[in-house]
Amino acid sequence: MNPDEKSQPGLSDVPLRPWGEPSAGQQPPPQEHQPGPRRRRSLWSALFVVLLIATYGVSAYRDLSSPGIWSYWKDFFGSPSMTASAISMTDGRKALAIEGRIGPASASWFREQLDAAKLTSGDVVLLSSPGGSLDQGLIMGAVVRSRGLTTVVGRADSAGRLQPSRCASACVFVFAGGKVREAMPRSMLGVHQFSSTSAKGEESASDLVARTQQTTGIILDYMTRMGVSPSIMQAMTASKDIRWLTEKEAFELNLVTARYAGA
Repeated sequence: MNPDEKSQPGLSDVPLRPWGEPSAGQQPPPQEHQPGPRRRRSLWSALFVVLLIATYGVSAYRDLSSPGIWSYWKDFFGSPSMTASAISMTDGRKALAIEGRIGPASASWFREQLDAAKLTSGDVVLLSSPGGSLDQGLIMGAVVRSRGLTTVVGRADSAGRLQPSRCASACVFVFAGGKVREAMPRSMLGVHQFSSTSAKGEESASDLVARTQQTTGIILDYMTRMGVSPSIMQAMTASKDIRWLTEKEAFELNLVTARYAGA
């Protein structure tokens, strides 16, 4: 054994310390204070949220400041432009009688009324309306067809008896949605040209023509899918005033498909 080795302490004589802990009298090296990755990520996340709120906040303000959105909320949550009542018909079918002008939120309102009335395929939607919103009428008609319901132009009096009525303009699109479309004696269906709701001077002549052609295509496609003759467009474009169809015309256009079953 080397004599020098006797003077060196063995491993068992060295006190144990946790890893990385400096020995007695030894100072740890100074460390620079730098923001860690988490702090930088938090900063960028905060900036992203601020930009997101600023971007969509401006867009939301513009949407909420438009007259259309307030009309929608008023019609849906305030005072709906239409009324509904669930009745039982003399032939045993259930019916939902809706009346009034088709407003900007009538389609959403209509779905809720159908759900509450628990109508099933073959039950009836009674219509009594002067018309209103074109797009809402198209949606309501699509809902009627998806549920396999029958449509009839009529209304229920205070005693629950069915009376003839009128369905015009956008109401005709709701009526056309019926899987079966019954003609009640003395009830009437009225069609007319559709018109733009844009403010005067808001659209150029070319834009107006393009939008008119697009709307015409939408209406024609919808009526064709519902089984109505394309000739309905001729009847609609004949006059800006309401044109009341005779029963013979309604049957020839396949707008009406059957006579009222409850008669």
